[in-house]
Amino acid sequence: MNRRWRTLRHRSLRGRLVWGVTLLAAATVLTAQTIGFVVLRSWLLDRVDQQLTEFALPARAGLPARPAPDSVTLPSDFRITFYGSSGAERGTLGSGDKPGPRLPSLTNELNLTPGRQATLAAESGDGHWRVLWKDGSDDTSYVVALPLDTVEGATDKLLALNAAVLAVAVVGLVALGRWVVRLGLLPLTQMEHTALDITAGDLSLRLPDTDPHTETGRLGTVLNDMLDRLQQALRQREFSEARLRRFVADAGHELRTPLTAVQGFAELALRHPDRPTAQRGEGDEQIAKNAERMNLLVDDLLLLAKLDQEPAYRRVCVDMLSLAADAVSAAAVRAGSDHRVTLSPLDAPAEDTELEVVETVGDPDRLLQVVNNLLSNALVHTPLGTPVDVRVGTAHAGAAAGGIDRPGRTSAAPPLAEDTAICVIEVADQGPGLPSEEADRVFERFYRVDPSRSRDQGGSGLGLAIASAIAQGHGGRLELDTGAGSGCVFRLVLPLVSTGHLRGSEPDVNPMPRDVITRRPTGHCGKNRLGRT
Repeated sequence: MNRRWRTLRHRSLRGRLVWGVTLLAAATVLTAQTIGFVVLRSWLLDRVDQQLTEFALPARAGLPARPAPDSVTLPSDFRITFYGSSGAERGTLGSGDKPGPRLPSLTNELNLTPGRQATLAAESGDGHWRVLWKDGSDDTSYVVALPLDTVEGATDKLLALNAAVLAVAVVGLVALGRWVVRLGLLPLTQMEHTALDITAGDLSLRLPDTDPHTETGRLGTVLNDMLDRLQQALRQREFSEARLRRFVADAGHELRTPLTAVQGFAELALRHPDRPTAQRGEGDEQIAKNAERMNLLVDDLLLLAKLDQEPAYRRVCVDMLSLAADAVSAAAVRAGSDHRVTLSPLDAPAEDTELEVVETVGDPDRLLQVVNNLLSNALVHTPLGTPVDVRVGTAHAGAAAGGIDRPGRTSAAPPLAEDTAICVIEVADQGPGLPSEEADRVFERFYRVDPSRSRDQGGSGLGLAIASAIAQGHGGRLELDTGAGSGCVFRLVLPLVSTGHLRGSEPDVNPMPRDVITRRPTGHCGKNRLGRT
C-alpha cells in the first residue's frame, strides 16, 4: 500500500489531476447508474408483487380434484400450483410452454412464508419466477407465480447500456481531462520555461501570468515580486562589492603616496647620515607632513567605519542658527578678503533683516562638523571673490525647500516624507557649479571633482561622505542642487524635532537684525551667541 502511494505521489501533477478527475467522475457515473438500476428493478418487482397480491383465484380453479390444465383460463402468464389439505401437490394451472417455477411436491418442503413474495429459479434454464403462497378453501393452499422475464430483460438491457455509457464516459473524461488540465496548467508550463531562462542567466525576465483573479496569476505576482527583490539584492550586493573594491583601491592609493614619501626620505636619511643639517631638517619635515596626512586619512576612515555602524549620537538641544554663525565666523577668518561669507534667513525677502533662531535635537559637534565641511568646500572649490551665503530656517519638505528628490538634486540618502517639518542650513555659492555627471558622484568616498587638484588643497575626498553619513545618522540628509554655471547649493536637512522635553519649555524665538550676523571679508566677527544677547 505504501509503495502504491509513493508511486502515485511521484506521478506528475497533470497525470494525478487527469486520473483523479476521471476516477471521481467515473465513480459518480457508476453510482448514478447503480441507483438507477436498483430503483428500476425495485419498481418492476413492486409491480409484479402487486399483481401477485391482487390476484384472485377463479371459482372453478379451487376444485378438490386435480384440475385440468384447460379447465380454467388464467390472466397473462400466471401459474398456479395447488396443494391439498395433506400438503401434497394436487396440480397446476397456467398457459405457456416456458418452464415453471421450481417448487417441491410437499408444502413441508416449501421455503416460503405465506403472504410474502419470493423469487425462485425456473425448473430448467436460467429464468426466474416471482411466487406468493396463499391459503385456499378447505385447508388447501396454492402458490401463484409470475415470470420475471420482463424484469430481467429490462435490467439486462439497462446494465448493458450503463456499461457502454460508463466506458464512453471514462474514455471521454480521459481525453477531455487531459486537454482541460493541459490548458489549465499552461501558465505553470510558461512559468517553468521562464524560470529555466532565468536560471540560464536572464534575470530581467518575469512571469507573464499575473491575473489576480486566478491562483496561478497570484502565484506569478508573488514570484515576480520575489524576483524583483532578489535582483535588487543582487544589484546591491554587486554595487557593495564594487564599492568596497573601489574603496580599498582608493584608500590604498591615498596611503601609497605619503607612505612612499616617508619611505623615500627615511631611506635617504639612512643612506646619507652625513647630510647637511638643512637637508636633514627638510627631510624630517616632509616625513612629519606625510605622516600627518596619513594620520588624518586614517582618522577619516575610522570615522566613516564608526558612522557606518550607526553610532549613538548625543541628543541635546541644538541652536542651528548659533551653530551656523560659529561656522561662518571661522570660515570668514580663514577666507580673509578672498571670499565674502554671509548668514541670512532661509528664503526671506530682500528687505527682511531679521533672523529666527531654529532649535532641534542632535549632536552639536557632529552637526558643526558638517557645516564646517560644506563651508570649506565652498571656499576651496570656487574662484576668489565668489560670495558664499549660509541660510538658516524652517520649512516643509518639498521640491523647493528640500528633503525630497527632484531633477537637478543629488543626495546619497533616501528622501523624507513630503510636507515633513524640517530645519535647513544651506551653503550657497555663486561659483561655476557642477555638471550632472560630477554632481551625481560628489558624495562618493574618495571622489574629487578636480582630479588634478593637489591633495594638500583638495583633501582626500572623504569630507562629503562623512557629512552625508552624519546627516543620515540624525534622520535627515545632505543634498546638492547645482548645474553647470549656476553655482552650488549644499543643503543640510534635518527633521524639526521639538526640544521642549529637553529644555523644559517651548523653543524661544528671538529675532535679530541680519547685519549683526553678516560676516564681512575683513575678518571682524563677534563671538556672541545669536539670539541670546
